[in-house]
Amino acid sequence: TTIVAVLRDAMELTEFTFNPKEGIDNPAMVTADDTEPVSKPSPRVCVLKREDGETFGFHLRVERGRQGHIIRQLDSLGVGERSGLKDGDRLLEVNEMFVDNVEHMEVSGSQLCFLVLDEKAYKLAVSEGHDLRELAKASRGEGWRPPRLCHITRDPPGLGLNIQLVEGEKGKFTVSPVKGGAAEKAGVKKGDRLIWIDGAMASELTYSAISKMVKKCSNHMTVLVIDSDSEKSYVRRKMPVLPAMADAENMPYRPRRLHLVLGPEGYGFLLRQEKTGAGRTVHMVREVDKGSPAELGSVKEGEMLLEVNGESTESLSHNEVVSKIRQSGQQVTLTTTPPQGQDFYTKLGLSPLLFCEDVTSGSPEEQKEIPVTLKPAVPPLEPQEDVQINPNVRCCILERGSAGFGFHLACVNQKPGTFISQLGLSPLLFCEDVTSGSPEEQKEIPVTLKPAVPPLEPQEDVQINPNVRCCILERGSAGFGFHLACVNQKPGTFISQVQ
Repeated sequence: TTIVAVLRDAMELTEFTFNPKEGIDNPAMVTADDTEPVSKPSPRVCVLKREDGETFGFHLRVERGRQGHIIRQLDSLGVGERSGLKDGDRLLEVNEMFVDNVEHMEVSGSQLCFLVLDEKAYKLAVSEGHDLRELAKASRGEGWRPPRLCHITRDPPGLGLNIQLVEGEKGKFTVSPVKGGAAEKAGVKKGDRLIWIDGAMASELTYSAISKMVKKCSNHMTVLVIDSDSEKSYVRRKMPVLPAMADAENMPYRPRRLHLVLGPEGYGFLLRQEKTGAGRTVHMVREVDKGSPAELGSVKEGEMLLEVNGESTESLSHNEVVSKIRQSGQQVTLTTTPPQGQDFYTKLGLSPLLFCEDVTSGSPEEQKEIPVTLKPAVPPLEPQEDVQINPNVRCCILERGSAGFGFHLACVNQKPGTFISQLGLSPLLFCEDVTSGSPEEQKEIPVTLKPAVPPLEPQEDVQINPNVRCCILERGSAGFGFHLACVNQKPGTFISQVQ
């Protein structure tokens, strides 16, 4: 009784009466619908930062029957797990670049910002028809604009840049360009926040240190800036502002992605492995032939080759690079930069591949530069079992000569796969029988000619596979009408996509 009395004293109760005709007449109660409004799936930001020699600690995969790029195999307490990544997350953006529809991704840099959806939210968004790109964009908020990398070249009056501390905010600086000066021409705007200067984060520098950097600057300076309203978007999302996220239209020495078509005499340039003054081994373009596919594709003498078909050449030998170009078939995409470009970005601590631009091929009058989406800096996609086609598969189109195709197919006992052997020409492939006797009695007996691609021939420790069939193909106007493929880490080659 005492407890009930105490509770009554502590609570203000409003009495009400129930009338079946009028319903509940309690003025203290508010009725509400049982259903809650359905909200859009909400992506989350994960910031990954690794030290030298450390991995990001996860695998990125494309899996059969599942959409999107999937986070898998997170290392316990690794960089990925510490950032908030979870198994099954779908990757939408890397450094604010939409990658859900990107097939090939490679790692670059020590710090990455991921925008992800958990597995359930991703499936819901897809099933309800949400535009994933717009979903990612909406997470930044209205009024957001990307940061800008501005390369300032000193003119006679100077850099034309004033830097001040933001009052009451430690480690934050604002910049104001001189009207008509070098900084304004480079894209710096009044009231911009200074994020990064010549490779150093402004938040880690004192005002005195920044002033000395500006005074000691010789001919040029590169700064990363952002307007104050957009900076609030990054603060709200707890994201760092990185050079990899920036609009970099006025950056110098931007690598060019060139598309070449093979000519009758090749591409028309030489590739040499050389050492720079700094001791680095690089692949250099030399002796570009006049009128060749290389010249028409804007390949320039003395440039460094950075990529072949989007794959970095940095760790490849000369023979490996040449082999990749040859294996590319009738066309190839090369990424090149002048040597001073490599030095420029290295001093800034940036990868030049962040700033590539496409160049169309054709006559010099037709050539123009086209901005392209930067290659995302994320770990490469890893093949799931039974999913990816082996990247070492080559497609070879053969035209039958007067003596056949000129090779043998063979297999080794108790070993998987079929291999090409005895490359060359053999007249015995095309024998026909003639009966013996007098000339009058001799006549030709129709025989089945040996096929252009001979059956498996046993060698030492070799047996013929009884299930092998020999098929003679005539090339049509659209080719032979099938693809050869193989499954990663599984033996054998199979026919696919028969047309």
